[in-house]
Amino acid sequence: MTVKKTDNKKASGREYLNKRPTIKQLPEDERPRERLIHKGEEYLSDAELLGIIIRDGTPNESAIDIARKVLVKFGNFRELGTKTISELCRIDGIGEAKAAQIKAAIAIAKRYSTITIKPGKKFSGSQAVFNHFHEKLRDKKRETFLAVMLDNKNRLLKEIEISIGSLTSSIVHPREVFGPAIREHAASVIFVHNHPSGDPYPSNEDIEITKRLKKVSGIVGIKILDHIIIGNTEYFSLQDKGLL
Repeated sequence: MTVKKTDNKKASGREYLNKRPTIKQLPEDERPRERLIHKGEEYLSDAELLGIIIRDGTPNESAIDIARKVLVKFGNFRELGTKTISELCRIDGIGEAKAAQIKAAIAIAKRYSTITIKPGKKFSGSQAVFNHFHEKLRDKKRETFLAVMLDNKNRLLKEIEISIGSLTSSIVHPREVFGPAIREHAASVIFVHNHPSGDPYPSNEDIEITKRLKKVSGIVGIKILDHIIIGNTEYFSLQDKGLL
């Protein structure tokens, strides 16, 4: 019995020595949070920054260890931002609370990088429309069609989501597009949708739907100023290209 106890103590000692230290057990100048405070975020790796968001580890892994697993699984912050809570929770060490913290941090980053136009302000051109909608639409997995309603001085009144799904004439119906514009007393509209493939070049369906909506716009007296397609890093303006 004495031998067994000694062996257990030795095994326990080996396990203790082999166990990686937690972040709190690291010297202060090696802790990510303290390094961020005293040196700045540029001195931290992606895993360390994400580890600060995750905050707490598990008995076997630090928050940074878990962060590394997340980044290995999803590649980078951009891809991470496209994942759902349930997808994040499939990683060991990530529960709903940590997944929510990650999603909240990425949402803040997206809003920070978005150049928004507030109601009552003007869009200066297609680039301004792209800047306004880029972060909102670029990572969506399905095509999302929006109508931006403007007053007679081209100031923003309201933006509404018309449809989600591959663009077809049955999904983007004139009454769904112009009904809200009439209710808002809009003088003109700008259409915006994304291409999940990342390539903003218009499909034949995009062009045909735009032509169909333009015919209706002449009847209802609401001008179409542009139809802009959002890609990963670029956009396509049908107005700028002479296709409207």
